[in-house]
Amino acid sequence: MPDPQEVLSRVFGFPDFRPGQAEIVQAVLAGRNTLAIMPTGGGKSLCFQLPALCRDGLTVVISPLIALMRDQVRALRAVGVEAGALTSGNTEEETAEVFQALDDGRLKLLYLAPERLASVGTQAMLRRVGCTLIAVDEAHCVSQWGHDFRPDYLRIGELRQSLGVPLAAFTATADAETRGEIVTRLFGGETPETFLRGFDRPNIHLAFAAKDQPRKQILSFVTARRGRSGIVYCGTRARTETLAQALRDEGHPAIAYHGGMDPDQRREAERRFQQEDGLIVVATVAFGMGIDKPDIRWVAHSDLPKSIEGYYQEIGRAGRDGAPAETLTLYGADDIRLRRSQIDEGLAPPERKQADHARLNALLGLAEATGCRRQVLLGYFGETAEPCGNCDLCDRPVEIFDATEAVRKALSAILRTGESFGAGHLIDILRGNETEKVKARGHDRLPTFAVGRDMAKSAWDAVFRQMMGRDLVRPDPERHGALRMTEAAVPVLKGEVPIHLRRDALKATDRPAVKALVAEEDAPLLSALKAKRRALAEAAGVPAYIVFPDRTLVEMAERRPSTMDEMARITGVGAKKLESFGADFLSVIAGAAEPLHPQRMRLAGRAEAEVFDRLQEAQLELVRGEDGAGKYLTCTHATLRMIAERRPGSLAELERVQGMGPQKAERFGAAFLEILREA
Repeated sequence: MPDPQEVLSRVFGFPDFRPGQAEIVQAVLAGRNTLAIMPTGGGKSLCFQLPALCRDGLTVVISPLIALMRDQVRALRAVGVEAGALTSGNTEEETAEVFQALDDGRLKLLYLAPERLASVGTQAMLRRVGCTLIAVDEAHCVSQWGHDFRPDYLRIGELRQSLGVPLAAFTATADAETRGEIVTRLFGGETPETFLRGFDRPNIHLAFAAKDQPRKQILSFVTARRGRSGIVYCGTRARTETLAQALRDEGHPAIAYHGGMDPDQRREAERRFQQEDGLIVVATVAFGMGIDKPDIRWVAHSDLPKSIEGYYQEIGRAGRDGAPAETLTLYGADDIRLRRSQIDEGLAPPERKQADHARLNALLGLAEATGCRRQVLLGYFGETAEPCGNCDLCDRPVEIFDATEAVRKALSAILRTGESFGAGHLIDILRGNETEKVKARGHDRLPTFAVGRDMAKSAWDAVFRQMMGRDLVRPDPERHGALRMTEAAVPVLKGEVPIHLRRDALKATDRPAVKALVAEEDAPLLSALKAKRRALAEAAGVPAYIVFPDRTLVEMAERRPSTMDEMARITGVGAKKLESFGADFLSVIAGAAEPLHPQRMRLAGRAEAEVFDRLQEAQLELVRGEDGAGKYLTCTHATLRMIAERRPGSLAELERVQGMGPQKAERFGAAFLEILREA
């Protein structure tokens, strides 16, 4: 079996594993059933792609979206790996090519959508072509507790049993209930080797802000990040269209994306986002799960997401390359009201509705947090952390006030009006506004009338929003959204439990954009490298990051390699990409590079490269023997490469290397062995 560390370096161009990857790779390599929960951007795909290259047979990858499968296949082929996908989006030629590769035994990874498992011939085909491992990407889709449930994922457990092969499941978002269902559905209740690799994405700045002219807030946030790729998530299709137009009116390259668009339009939007630097997509949650773009620098939500899992997955699309990224989530009382009513009016059973309210409560707790947001977010997933220093509340702590009396007044007003009115009317009562509606219902004669005139309307808006956020009150769908009190509010109303709320003084949109990716003196070179990448990507018809991601170009700009050996040591430059693109990028950095023989290229950046060069020099000095009068003899580049890699320790071993033989061993042996001993 090949050495995983060597394959990691040679194929993928990475000098070492990311934290947590090595142990998962070893478990999968050993053929153990494995469940790995890793943060988005933590390198999940490598944990099944690398073992697939080291193991015998075919690895089948079950993945939920065509775009995601195509993206990974394209990236694998770019580093020289035989991979293919069978999807409904394939052309006849693409499908025929994949089946031919399967019949030839060339394919190492085959990507399938879960729906493909419904085909009666799929299991027979996988058994025929020698499937030895199943990998399941986005494994939370198997869980009805999750937010992306796909019923066809339920067939995977049956496939595992039928083929009798190990299964490795991966996801970024799985709480305890979801993990339990994954184990039941995929592993038949058998306990897999489980790796919980932490949910923290420390490079992502977290920020929330109460809505206050939300379109203006989003425009302000985006303008401070002009020229950087980002996603704006909206709650409705119509809002994606209007907000995308507003961004274009301000000079930003922006497009809309939602499920109501023509499929060709959606594909074109995905293509443009992947290939164009600095494009903004304004989208519903239909966008993103299949996008593996590593250099998305920010994600904004113009409306509150549905759950904390959905929020975590959506912001996780930023900063997958590990470089700094930012988020902003706007929310308001209308968002909370909408999400509550969607749960209450749904067809789910009561226990599911209760669980969904709890998930929404967790997200609202994050939105209304009074301390470090990362601590709250990680706490939901069962992790503890110190204050992160990379969220809006660590940047500028929020002002807290004792809101016990204000909340009791609000709850009293709700009860005295029969839990039949929304926040607007209740605030009029509390502030003593003698509106027609207040007077007509006699609410100006209530004991609570005008008891809150010392607080501005905006302050009362914040109190009611936070009461909904704390789940003290909920909108009643049967009473057109009127607020009703929950059990959690009873001890507060009785004065048994104090409550502290936050003042809406923080403006997360005021925060300046994160610093540039490189120092000022390296910025012109980085721009030139990006231009070269864009030209190569357009010529090949692939996304720019398939050539090289931003972090690889940043390292090039900072380290400025001047030879192919130095280029090969840049993170992300594996053997295939060095061969395909190395000379192009070296020409940008250092001018035209001296071409290397293909055999020498295979050693670029490795210790064997220096040995090869010294062997070649020694050979040139001895082509006609030590006296210069002998028969002309040379070794091929392939022979020199094998000697550099195998390091024979004796004349007899050297003689057995392909292309040597007794005559060449006699001529070059002493010199070659001396070089190998010194190395």
